[in-house]
Amino acid sequence: MDRNEGLGDFLRARRAAMDPRGLGIHDPTPRRVPGLRREELAALAGVSVDYYTRLEQGRPITPSEAVLDALANALRLDPAERGYLHTVARQPATGRRRASRAVQKVRPGVHALLARLGDTPAFVLGRRTNVLAANRMARALLADFDAMPARDRNVTRWMVLDEAARSLFGDGWERVASEFVGALRMDAARNPDDAATAELVGELSMKSERFRRWWAGQKVVVHSYGTKVLHHPIVGDLTLHTETLTFPGDPDQILYTFLAAPGSPSEEALAVLSTWAAQHARPSGPKPARVRHR
Repeated sequence: MDRNEGLGDFLRARRAAMDPRGLGIHDPTPRRVPGLRREELAALAGVSVDYYTRLEQGRPITPSEAVLDALANALRLDPAERGYLHTVARQPATGRRRASRAVQKVRPGVHALLARLGDTPAFVLGRRTNVLAANRMARALLADFDAMPARDRNVTRWMVLDEAARSLFGDGWERVASEFVGALRMDAARNPDDAATAELVGELSMKSERFRRWWAGQKVVVHSYGTKVLHHPIVGDLTLHTETLTFPGDPDQILYTFLAAPGSPSEEALAVLSTWAAQHARPSGPKPARVRHR
């Protein structure tokens, strides 16, 4: 039978990230590798060392919900990582790469919503962290995704490979970029054997050492909310709060927004950027961002 490499890779990475001292484990002998030993984690989770070893080796085993919860507790996983563990443990055996599903489309009502958000930058993320649509403020604040070739309209690719993204996020670039890599990993778990995902991961792995390190680290992220500090070439520094919403009936599309605190310098900067964006808008208006893959 085929192996569940995804589960094994995730367990190994999370075990290596654990600090034994934080768990009250004090070992006078030096450890050859960082993190917990297999027998230590198995004891914390209440499973046999042999059973845990077979899980970590990717053997074709289907662990129960109780075992997965015990492992999640032992590894101190956050909600996103816990969800990923359950998802990857239920993945079918790896086989041939499947052709990607039909092109994602954004409903006309969502396009209208983006246009009516005024000075609030917003875009819609789809599968593989593809940018499906962006309003004029998001294009002015981040990048003109609509003007890019269709295959390049991907926020993870942009964050990892584009020097403009590094300049925009400054000292926070590594944190933000790794978060989008973590979101891509979650999507990959939900859509195993997707050919376009494999192509994207392969491209970024070849072009970026940091991406290879982040991907190997098995970081998992589910977008929710946060704070981003940006250094915009037109309006200077901004501190913006991000909020994300999943559309009812379509969990593969996420509305991602950037909000400034009322009365703050960042709100004033967004107003200036809005004026600049209106003056530099393309006469024909943006085209819907439909991402296609061979």
